[in-house]
Amino acid sequence: MQRQDVDLRERRRGTLFVFIAAVLYSIGGLCIKVIPWNGMSINSARNIVALLVVGGYLLLSRHRLRFNRWIALGTISVCGTNVLFSLANKLTTAANTIVLQFTAPIFVILLGILFWKKRPEKLDIAACVLVLLGVVCFFVDSLEAGEMLGNVLALISGLTYAGVFLLNDMPDADPISSVFWGDTLSVALGFPFLLQETVFTPAALASAVVLGAFQVGLAYVLMCIGLRTTPAVTASLISGIEPVLNPILVAVFYHERIGLLSMVGAAVVVVSVVVYNVLRSRRGALTA
Repeated sequence: MQRQDVDLRERRRGTLFVFIAAVLYSIGGLCIKVIPWNGMSINSARNIVALLVVGGYLLLSRHRLRFNRWIALGTISVCGTNVLFSLANKLTTAANTIVLQFTAPIFVILLGILFWKKRPEKLDIAACVLVLLGVVCFFVDSLEAGEMLGNVLALISGLTYAGVFLLNDMPDADPISSVFWGDTLSVALGFPFLLQETVFTPAALASAVVLGAFQVGLAYVLMCIGLRTTPAVTASLISGIEPVLNPILVAVFYHERIGLLSMVGAAVVVVSVVVYNVLRSRRGALTA
């Protein structure tokens, strides 16, 4: 009985960490909009700060930094997600960016079909079709708003984000090491752009520090810890707060407008992914 109480507390703590991480992720759109730099510059600057946070965690937890082929793939996924998210936020609305990135669970299904030959169920196919319809709404809306490139990059970031989730279960993977190396690669790729920036206002510098310390560094650390005791389905449901909170913060503080079709697309994508995960979790509970 005592052991069950300990396990329950651990699960609750893990769930809380995932929730806090999702809230921290949601401030990304607002802070990026405030900084008058190139997307690559922003990503490099925030990851310099993030490396201090992640590196500090590795030292305090005495976690040995590792590298192998699976961690290398995780590194590419983390770096790709970081870079594409920053670039997309400069080229399209924060709402479009975060919701299109939220297509990651659908990419997990598709990658499983392509590389692991997992036969899709009717529920998987239905979810893919609905999310695809939602994504189409974004791209129809972007034809008039001139945000096509930003939407394309945001959608690709959903693919790289899916890679991060998939590699958590790969043999000999180490998520926190992938985060460290992914942040390091992000710094290196964007540093030449950062050196060309000339506007270093207090607001820009403060936003870059907040992004690096909280939206990237601390959020990744909390997510890695939380996923140890939180089922992936539960974590994905909790993370659903991000595509809702992110555009709200930008709309309130930055007065960014969201197109009608994009709002419809956002509703279709978020509801489809959440309902899909709920139905999958119920089916898993019945077969357990």
